[in-house]
Amino acid sequence: MKTLSIIVPCYNEQESIPLFYPAVEKIIEQLNAKIEYWFVNDGSSDHTLDELEELHEEHSDEVHFISFSRNFGKEAALYAGLQASTGDYVVVMDVDLQDPPSMLPTMLDYLESGEYDCVGTRRVDRKGEKRFKSFLSNEFYHVINRISKTEIIPGARDYRMMTRQMVNAVLSVSEYDRFSKGIFSWVGFKTKYLDYHNVERAAGETDWSIWKLARYALDGIMSFSDAPLSLAIWTGLVFSILSFLGLLVIVVRHFVSPAASAFGWSSLACIILLMGGLQLLFIGIVGKYIGKIYMQTKNRPIYIVQEKK
Repeated sequence: MKTLSIIVPCYNEQESIPLFYPAVEKIIEQLNAKIEYWFVNDGSSDHTLDELEELHEEHSDEVHFISFSRNFGKEAALYAGLQASTGDYVVVMDVDLQDPPSMLPTMLDYLESGEYDCVGTRRVDRKGEKRFKSFLSNEFYHVINRISKTEIIPGARDYRMMTRQMVNAVLSVSEYDRFSKGIFSWVGFKTKYLDYHNVERAAGETDWSIWKLARYALDGIMSFSDAPLSLAIWTGLVFSILSFLGLLVIVVRHFVSPAASAFGWSSLACIILLMGGLQLLFIGIVGKYIGKIYMQTKNRPIYIVQEKK
């Protein structure tokens, strides 16, 4: 009998954990596999760790947890869970039950058939989410797939089941700033996607604000595309040409019609502000890339474990 590892990142999920475990256990009974859970407490400030310790005491043979010394982010929690897992197959799930456990048997069947190395999931709608948030999410997939060579499937979730070979490939990508959706696609392997309708959280509130999602999207774009740098180059080139043409017009105008007035100070001020703003914008873009290089060269650990059981 093969082993299935279930990786569950947790951040302030004290209300969801007591609901998650029995919900998954009902489905696990249908699987012909040995199960191990790896919950990862990502520096929660509520009683998430207490819930995990209680669950471990009740089911010590199959339930394990890792607790970080502080909040390192979901990407670090995913990486820690994948490193700790020992299963032949590994599935990543959210503890809020937005990832339907009922899909687990189908996912496992596809992998055991040997035809696929990964079975992912994608939402076909975003019912229950704010429209503006859904719009930004859809636009992110549109933009990143236009500028990146690595295809990110629209609506794809982190909820996926992988073979050990694919998990080892993902773990070999040990970069500091991680974007798992991109990494899952970048490593390759044959993937089957299952569609499902959006499911609202079973308990608690999401920690993903629009600002955090925007930062996450920016990290994803900069991790898998150098298009922003190319944009800076081409914009600089276009404005250099326009500036040269403008200077040429002024010189010609001076000789053709000396009495004609030159551009006023307000026009000049607007041009200076525009050029200065663009320079600061693209210096910032370059700075972000340099910052990522800087953090990678520090070789800091992706996470620090305080407790592991």
